[in-house]
Amino acid sequence: GGGGNRKGKSKKWRQMLQFPHISLCEDLRQTLERDYHSLCEKQPIGHMLFRQFCETRPELSRCVKFLDAVAGYEVAPDEKRKECGQHLIEKYLKPNSEDHVPEVPSQLVDACCERLEQEPSKELFKECTKLIHDYLSVAPFADYLDSLYFNRFLQWKWLERQPVTKNTFRQYRVLGKGGFGEVCACQVRATGKMYACKKLEKKRIKKRKGEAMALNEKQILEKVNSRFVVSLAYAYETKDALCLVLTLMNGGDLKFHIYHMGEAGFEEPRAAFYAAEICCGLEDLHQERIVYRDLKPENILLDDHGHIRISDLGLAVHVPEGQTIKGRVGTVGYMAPEVVKNERYTFSPDWWALGCLVYEMIEGQSPFQQRKKKIKREEVERLVKEVQEEYSEKFSPCARSLCTMLLCKDPLERLGCRGAGAKEVKEHPLFKHLNFRRLEAGMLDPPFKPDPQAIYCKDVLDIEQFSTVKGVELEPTDNDFYQKFATGSVPIPWQNEMIETECFKELNVFSTDGTVPPDLDWKGQPSPQPKKGLLQRLFSRTVVETAATARKSPPGCRA
Repeated sequence: GGGGNRKGKSKKWRQMLQFPHISLCEDLRQTLERDYHSLCEKQPIGHMLFRQFCETRPELSRCVKFLDAVAGYEVAPDEKRKECGQHLIEKYLKPNSEDHVPEVPSQLVDACCERLEQEPSKELFKECTKLIHDYLSVAPFADYLDSLYFNRFLQWKWLERQPVTKNTFRQYRVLGKGGFGEVCACQVRATGKMYACKKLEKKRIKKRKGEAMALNEKQILEKVNSRFVVSLAYAYETKDALCLVLTLMNGGDLKFHIYHMGEAGFEEPRAAFYAAEICCGLEDLHQERIVYRDLKPENILLDDHGHIRISDLGLAVHVPEGQTIKGRVGTVGYMAPEVVKNERYTFSPDWWALGCLVYEMIEGQSPFQQRKKKIKREEVERLVKEVQEEYSEKFSPCARSLCTMLLCKDPLERLGCRGAGAKEVKEHPLFKHLNFRRLEAGMLDPPFKPDPQAIYCKDVLDIEQFSTVKGVELEPTDNDFYQKFATGSVPIPWQNEMIETECFKELNVFSTDGTVPPDLDWKGQPSPQPKKGLLQRLFSRTVVETAATARKSPPGCRA
């Protein structure tokens, strides 16, 4: 969108995101679950509006500042953490301080002071924050639900739940291909945010009986909220396709970086950084009881800054509590011995595959397969089950030790599978210089930053065209599946988009003189929208059509 500093927002972005009158939000008020954790902590806009409400009362404002200070303490660099903790205790937990938080009892404060002197652990204030949340979640939360701020939250939720169609986005160039269709860059008209749109052609899905796989990937992506896994922001349908709108990752995949950027492989610090971020991504998936099953270099993507995310969750599956699963799925050379043998498992295959990936990043070749050499599948599987991998001088003793422990043939002995999960991997000496709290908060600088001008992938002309699907007709009964799939916006990514693109800051205005804004005032019912005249309607239609034909890839939108 040209003109001004709208950063890709449509000229009409304010109209597109116009709040409904509060009287239109009553259904939402009745149906939203009144859950403190979801409404005030997990949902980003909910979190901000609850904070704004708390700031109107000194006794709540202190609590919120204390919670923010603890969050700051937890991500402080190791050498500054003790000093940071002492400052926090002085400011909020000493009875004579003006910001004293009386909800934390003195014996707990004494215990914190003592433990801080011994060892400033990241979990030091865990009990204190639990007490504060317990306090906020009762009377203050009830008051918030009756406030102007919660009414405003309902208006945002109403906007979040508006239908999503292809017209929500501008479509740009093809980035690559997925299993059922192309992947294109796209941009949300109202906010200017760029995403990748993965198209799943309806006929192609039907021909290959891919409905369950497509729905499974969509539901898993929707459930996982991690900075180390690509995020699903929208799911919608067109006449011919189902569309997943995902985090845009412009920096190429790890396979490209390992093999097509000079000598194969990475220096150890770079390999360790990516291994640590992947470990955090696996931890987030496993916490939701999801096993990924397809970890390999081409599924790890880099963003503009050089951080990675796990992508392509088509083979991921939910493991019910207390159960094991079975399934010979994955990619030859990365499948764990227990998968190859068709035994039962939970999360062990992912730690094996991480071992393969760390090995490949350092060696510039995978442990059980030579690049460019065609080895039969049976032979690769024999190596995986029976043969110990070999290490060159490229491996330091530390890197070799990590790979050996991850590539342990027995899943019960493997690192990551001995009962403590990702924690076991994070505690390996290869990561001793890494502060995982800061890594998880996105505060560490990656070792390599992609060049914004470069395109880290095949040339667009090399991406094979999909052939047309013949012999398949769509029927009304297919609509049940499409409706399960096309559910519109996903709450947390949508709310983050509103905050990141500053739409929240610009629209979330309350009057300074204490009067109620008209859209939140029950006395002023909404005025009906003026009808457009025939000429206006015709004119706006022709403008849209010319804009559509003139559209081209935006400057700087490389993916």
